[in-house]
Amino acid sequence: MKEILNKFNLEGETALITGASGLLGVEHAKALLETGATVVLTDIDKINLSKVCSDLIRTFGEGSVVCKNMDVTNEKSIKTVASELAAENLNIGILINNAAIDPKVNKNSMIDTSRLENFLLDDWNFQLNVGLTGAMLCSKIFGSEMALQKKGVILNIASDLSIFAPDQRLYKQDGLEWSGQPVKPVTYSVIKHGLIGLTKYLSTYWSDRGVRCNALSPGGVLNGQNDEFIQKLSALIPMERMADNDEYRSAVQFLCSDASAYMNGQNIVMDGGRSAW
Repeated sequence: MKEILNKFNLEGETALITGASGLLGVEHAKALLETGATVVLTDIDKINLSKVCSDLIRTFGEGSVVCKNMDVTNEKSIKTVASELAAENLNIGILINNAAIDPKVNKNSMIDTSRLENFLLDDWNFQLNVGLTGAMLCSKIFGSEMALQKKGVILNIASDLSIFAPDQRLYKQDGLEWSGQPVKPVTYSVIKHGLIGLTKYLSTYWSDRGVRCNALSPGGVLNGQNDEFIQKLSALIPMERMADNDEYRSAVQFLCSDASAYMNGQNIVMDGGRSAW
């Protein structure tokens, strides 16, 4: 049993997480810290990043957490962080591409810009830059170093919307005409589908250099949603509930460690069984 558990041990490894101050970014950090890794938290939001870092340092200790302000849409920003880490003798062996924009469904606008008919090109470009281009750039820069070291793991955080379309019935409002109904915007599902394509590409690109790449697709996570939405979504899930924010930690530990040493190019869907229906 101990030999099996040792495969989850990440002592001596350094992991970098993008979008680390977000709801799941914090949980990914805790998952890796629990298994002994040094974790580099990166985010464009300096204020939230500082708070998250302080909280994690109090729990896991000063030397286990490193914080870097980084814009995943800016290649220069990523390279600057990579150079700083190299100067600090921190070699990134695990990369979690977690940064994303999750646009909230707008129920109050007279002209709902979530609908495709009204969707702004600027919003499309911005959200794809963060969620998909950012993952490519970070994989390019940190993955290239992994390939030189002949060892590394890249984990892309996708979504259950990486395998099916948003169910717009979840957002339907009584009393509104079809043209005014709020919807989940086109970008989120497109980005998450794109991440699966990136995952498969990367899994074969550096496979001969010891670099693996997989994706994790979480289902809906409880985060202060209204009761009506929770009930609607729970009815679509065989387990009849949404996930708690800490329920993906063990999956992250598995996918980032030698416990999954022979897994490559896969998308692990954890959605309470929603995609089974």
